[in-house]
Amino acid sequence: MTDIPLAPVGRIVKKSGAERVSSDANEELAKLMEQYASRIAKEAIKLAGHAGRKTVKATDVRMAAETVK
Repeated sequence: MTDIPLAPVGRIVKKSGAERVSSDANEELAKLMEQYASRIAKEAIKLAGHAGRKTVKATDVRMAAETVK
């Protein structure tokens, strides 16, 4: 189980064009989203630390998202 609520994940898939979304698909996408977000967060923390800050800023997150695949 992930920390990301499944209903919003399903809405994202539907807004992307799906007519129906299975609960398994919602769970899998939420799991992948959480893994990706965690990698971005870790990189953003490194960037903030490199800048001598304890606070992670939006710019850190944006820069981290560009480097994390």
